[in-house]
Amino acid sequence: MSMTLMAVVGVLALFLLILLKMPISFAMFIVGFFGMLQMTSPMAAYNIISSGIWEQLSAYSLSVIPLFIFMGELLFRSGITEKIFASAYAWIGHRRGSMATTTILSSAGFAAVSGSNTATAATVGTIALPEMKKFGYHRALSAGSVATGGTLGVIIPPSSVLIVIALQAELAIRDLFIASIVPGLILVALFVMTIAWLCRKYPAMAPAGERATWAVRLTSLKGVLEIAALFALVLGGLFAGWFTSTEAAAVGCVGALAIVALQGRLTLEVLQEALANALKSSAMILMLVAGAVIFGRFLTVTRLPFLVGDWAAALPLPAILIMACVLLIYVIGGALMDAMGFLIISIPIFFPVALALGYDPIWFGIMVCIVTSMGAITPPVGVNAFIVKSLDPELGFGDIFRGVGYFMLPYLACILLLLAIPELILFVL
Repeated sequence: MSMTLMAVVGVLALFLLILLKMPISFAMFIVGFFGMLQMTSPMAAYNIISSGIWEQLSAYSLSVIPLFIFMGELLFRSGITEKIFASAYAWIGHRRGSMATTTILSSAGFAAVSGSNTATAATVGTIALPEMKKFGYHRALSAGSVATGGTLGVIIPPSSVLIVIALQAELAIRDLFIASIVPGLILVALFVMTIAWLCRKYPAMAPAGERATWAVRLTSLKGVLEIAALFALVLGGLFAGWFTSTEAAAVGCVGALAIVALQGRLTLEVLQEALANALKSSAMILMLVAGAVIFGRFLTVTRLPFLVGDWAAALPLPAILIMACVLLIYVIGGALMDAMGFLIISIPIFFPVALALGYDPIWFGIMVCIVTSMGAITPPVGVNAFIVKSLDPELGFGDIFRGVGYFMLPYLACILLLLAIPELILFVL
């Protein structure tokens, strides 16, 4: 069996195991290990796998993942979601569609803490859906704003998905964080503009609330300003070069501990829960990284990524058309499975393609993050749609997908804009 055929069989076997509900990390480990056994001698396979896992998991840069996750867990237990939602509504609640807009803005704020599509949708939706139902919001708009806002979880830094992409593609975490800010802000602005347009055209979809007094508005900032200051210190210090990525995450943990302690919420139970959840999430991500190392070594031995890259570069088609096809694959992948899992599987295959076509690696990393997030709300699967359905069983999938349909055009507009003007991502570097 040729090396190329072996690689194709391995990729197909990987997706078969995933369809059979095997965890992605285990599936990558099994396919990569047995593929290496077939391609090399058993001793060589054991040596490559053991050394590869040790080199990756012992890397100092990998410590940034549990630190940022622990910071997010602490801030989550400080009531950050409720505070962001209440503060945003106090400032703009008197406008039509303000609850849906607040949901988007709260999702953007919580996304900086969680770094996960599904976690952002689930956490913000728990608060937003009952509130929008109480104020008579249209079901489609309510469901669509929660599901779409959740997709910001992997785009806005400090995103654990961006960290994993940086480690896999050997890119600077700092550069990916900086480059993701403008696309994230563009998406948030387009979502808010879409809600404003819908409410202008269909006023009954989103009734206006009462105007809050200035005293209520200023009071609502308590608990939000401290967290905003912490993120300004962490991300600002990282971008300014004061901290490395790991040091910035450590500063964030200390700051989060201080905020929770000053709010009187730092109990032993809270600390135990935050540590336990941070360990679980970190272990899951590190297992994915370990599986990706083995699967990636297998693909490297077969030379499939380089063959695909050479083949794509030799096609008599414009590079932008080939890239559009690659991004379409990421949309489909994001619709079928969690963003991080699909990105870890696909980066070793398509990253060489992007380089062969002459695209900047940072630009490609941000673009695949965005289109995979779009996949999380793409019918007929769309993992975020199922999250919203689980939060409110009265919502039908028709309402949910009609709601996310309102936000597909802004997503497409953002992707086309970044395809046409790559400098929107790269100018900050």
